[in-house]
Amino acid sequence: MRKRLWIVVAAAAAAVVAMRKSVQEQRAERALWAEATDDVQDPAR
Repeated sequence: MRKRLWIVVAAAAAAVVAMRKSVQEQRAERALWAEATDDVQDPAR
């Protein structure tokens, strides 16, 4: 029973780490796009 509990805890911890990494990558990509498009003029203006 304890072995199964440790497996569940380890899987949950791995999921948290993977989610944090994914969020960081998405933020980095958004920042990169924002920086790359800062100089683009709005054609509606």
